[in-house]
Amino acid sequence: MENEIKNITFSNGVTIPQLGLGVFKMKDEKELSEAIRVALEAGYRHFDTAMIYENEAIVGQALKESSIPREEIFLTSKVWNYDHGYEETKAAFQASLDRLGTDYLDLYLIHWASANYIETWKAMEELYNAGKIKAIGVSNFQIHHLEDLMSHTEIIPMINQIETHPAFPQDELRAFMAQHAIIHEAWGPLGQGKNDLLTQSVLLELAQKYGKTPAQIVLRWHIERGIVVIPKSVTPSRIRENRDIFDFSLSKEDMDKIATLNTGERYSGNPDDQEFLTRTSIRPN
Repeated sequence: MENEIKNITFSNGVTIPQLGLGVFKMKDEKELSEAIRVALEAGYRHFDTAMIYENEAIVGQALKESSIPREEIFLTSKVWNYDHGYEETKAAFQASLDRLGTDYLDLYLIHWASANYIETWKAMEELYNAGKIKAIGVSNFQIHHLEDLMSHTEIIPMINQIETHPAFPQDELRAFMAQHAIIHEAWGPLGQGKNDLLTQSVLLELAQKYGKTPAQIVLRWHIERGIVVIPKSVTPSRIRENRDIFDFSLSKEDMDKIATLNTGERYSGNPDDQEFLTRTSIRPN
């Protein structure tokens, strides 16, 4: 079996590499630049950032310093909660482009479903129709958010980036998304190192069986489910290890074993946490 990173196709025909590098909380310029260099060498072409990560400029510069043409890179950023609104979103988008040093994005996401996300989406639709964004989507949207958005706008989100891992597989939301051709993208695909997910006996046994690490088993579980994954790491060996998941496949029986890890427990923020959504919608002075 070859080991090439597979692509997933959006509803509009644009493709996204199924594996990318997430850069959440990565602000050290030297460390992040090196992580991107290693990732590019290992074959990654998909990089996921956000305005609120405060590292778009580092990401843009590191990509520019590589010999990889811009059109071979898939670049994602996100609009933050206090930039919601029609004009605000247009300004935030341009600021992200400027920091990244590019004139278009492959994917732009609403980061959370905080107030005024309908107006934000309408601005994104316009930017998409103008060719400034190849695909538009959302992050951390529940079913009721998606239904609300779709009832007020023209374009159905092409992707929803949500917390997903074996302990929280998002089955109900995933089924809804599949009905509407919304791609499932997982953030925190390895459980963010919380709750000892990677030390579960099921994963240790499968790692031994397939000659892989528990992390590779979990990432392959996502791949088998047709999910786009963006594991975060600054460790060169981990970046390479996370890349090495396209040369094997899990049996249905083993997929079923991993399904037993479902606890229904989120490890991170709740998309319906109104206090968080309200607080983060206030622009700092």
